[in-house]
Amino acid sequence: MQSPIIEAFFDESTYTASYVVADPETRIAAVIDPVLDYDAAAGRTSTCSADRIVRFLGSHSLTLEWILETHVHADHLSAALYLKNTLGGRIGIGRHVTEVQETFREIFNTPELPADGRQFDKLFDDNEELAIGSVAVRVWHTPGHTPACVSYLIADTAFVGDTLFMPDFGTARTDFPGGSARILYASILRLLSLPGDTRLFLCHDYKAPGRDEFCWQTTVAEQRAANVHVHDGIDEDSFVAFREGRDATLGMPALLLPSLQVNMRGGELPDAEDNGVSYFKIPVNRL
Repeated sequence: MQSPIIEAFFDESTYTASYVVADPETRIAAVIDPVLDYDAAAGRTSTCSADRIVRFLGSHSLTLEWILETHVHADHLSAALYLKNTLGGRIGIGRHVTEVQETFREIFNTPELPADGRQFDKLFDDNEELAIGSVAVRVWHTPGHTPACVSYLIADTAFVGDTLFMPDFGTARTDFPGGSARILYASILRLLSLPGDTRLFLCHDYKAPGRDEFCWQTTVAEQRAANVHVHDGIDEDSFVAFREGRDATLGMPALLLPSLQVNMRGGELPDAEDNGVSYFKIPVNRL
């Protein structure tokens, strides 16, 4: 069997890497973590980033069957629903998305928002399998950054969302509601139990000091040898103490509030009000 096609699309404004993964035999494709552009100052969305993916799929005669989210992102809006409405496909995410929905519908005071995951076409259990054409995909529940984080294992690769960054940048924060440094450590160890040559595709890169280029691909062996937060020899208690201490110094992501209101709805904007306009809610002094 041929190796799957993998093409990355990097959005520098949110430092987000999205991916097309496709079966070269059947031409069936999945998109992982697509970005909906958002101008926060103007309150305006656009689809430039997602349209790059649409054009790639069309120019390579690929049929979109899956739009896969690694978690409910807090740093960019999801273009999952836009891709589904444009090209078809099913939106999938980890089953624990319901915990995120329950938490944030209380924070945003939106009790009418269903917290059962119905906004998504498929909620994945740990170790569940799906297929992209003839390419097998295994879903691993890898929480810690959020309760709903999953990784997608495809051939000799893993798409790990925000769980890990490049070795010179470290690991995900764990101070969002439902996050846990101790649980993140266990999830990282699970990922780093994969063979050393397993390629890890990351959802973000921020160019660590001293590095001039964005990078979003590494390997298990590189992470185990050189990750500045969690390389071999870092025990659980040491990691937890470091991670919790660092998290206490971090500010909130700039797009946290609008992102969550869209992403926990599967990429749909909040319901329009009687004037036909959608609005984001800003909870004052709540977070």
